[in-house]
Amino acid sequence: MDIFDNSDLDYLVNDFEDDELFGDDSEFIDSDFEDDLELNQSKQNTDTSALEAKNGKDIQGITWERLNYTRDQYRCKRLLDYKNFESLFRSREELQKECLKVEKGKNFYGFQFNTRLVKSTIGHFQLRNLVWATSKHDVYFMNNYSLMHWSSLLQRGKDVVNVAKPIVPTMKQPELLSQSLSRVQISTMAVKDDLIVAGGFQGELICKKINEPGVAFCTKLTSTQNDITNSIDIYNTCSGSLRVMTANNDCTVRLFDATNFTCLNSFVFDWSVNNISTSPDGKLVAILGDSPECLLADAGSGKVIHRLEGHLDYSFSSAWHPNGQILATGNQDTTCRLWDVRNLSQSLKVLKGNMGAIRALKFTSDGRFLAMAEPADFVHVFDTEAGYSQCQEIDLFGEIAGISFSPDTEALFVGVADRTYGSLLEFNRKRNHLYLDSIF
Repeated sequence: MDIFDNSDLDYLVNDFEDDELFGDDSEFIDSDFEDDLELNQSKQNTDTSALEAKNGKDIQGITWERLNYTRDQYRCKRLLDYKNFESLFRSREELQKECLKVEKGKNFYGFQFNTRLVKSTIGHFQLRNLVWATSKHDVYFMNNYSLMHWSSLLQRGKDVVNVAKPIVPTMKQPELLSQSLSRVQISTMAVKDDLIVAGGFQGELICKKINEPGVAFCTKLTSTQNDITNSIDIYNTCSGSLRVMTANNDCTVRLFDATNFTCLNSFVFDWSVNNISTSPDGKLVAILGDSPECLLADAGSGKVIHRLEGHLDYSFSSAWHPNGQILATGNQDTTCRLWDVRNLSQSLKVLKGNMGAIRALKFTSDGRFLAMAEPADFVHVFDTEAGYSQCQEIDLFGEIAGISFSPDTEALFVGVADRTYGSLLEFNRKRNHLYLDSIF
């Protein structure tokens, strides 16, 4: 992955300030002051409900009537001005011909709620797996040096782990390579059941049981600076054992037992590994990184089984359909490729974004929808039963820190990182309940 430089983050408030869009009373003049002020404002000012949005309020609370641009005008400006980050400068001329023609305008998930009382932050501009829902009421995300929990039911946020303070692991076993950590810059995270795992910029790994006090296990996976922990996957093997897999800038993937946190294996590749995701049966792992090709490997041994070719740049996201037959890979060439593991000679379909790299991908647990997030402004929700040819386009403003469906598929959460309009958005699945359905 590229050297850490968050100057690539394109904050909404910067655009407004640079273009002198407002008068002297504008709320955008000093975003740091705005942040402090918001802590003392009522929820009525910082939050947006579905009813308020229906009555015309912007879902992010942006006061367009006070600006010199309308929302539509600013959208056109963003589409024109946004610069997608590229690592490999290859011709994209033929790429558009491969992309699936998609019918937009669907509404699979309706806007439910937006809160600016909590906001996501992004550690590395290329890593966006920073929002995870364990239920339709429980969401975990990163905010500066804290791993946070948001209850959509109580509309309340709280610290789960503060990584600015010294972290001392509670598990004391001689065979564990655990060590105390302090002031960790979180780069990535994953949550499954009652286990939350985070990675850091200096190769740190932090494992915490959500319902237990303290941090169970933490260590540094590498001894070299900038060997960032890029990706974490928590999964079950075919025998039911829980595993934690990590990917680092040192080209190494490591496998841990999630019960006692012993390292079971490690696999070395030819390039920095930016993303990993394990198939639903726990047998295969997708390996993506600083290469246009993506790898399918045996999850236990790391042996490469197949090389997937088609992308033009480095990849940073992937997701498996629950049936284990379809793998989605997201790339800086602004596309997501779908691969059928039964025929890997070429990608099954190619899905295109509007502005930038595909930095986050998530399937619903029932396999009905695929959510695809760009670095900023757009989340696309595809209907898999329609062959991915029908799509809902969630149009917002700001850098996207992560996306997550709730396990029951009823909610979709989107974390927005912006100094002024950073927030957590919630969308609820829309269902067509017929009158006759309520009788039987």
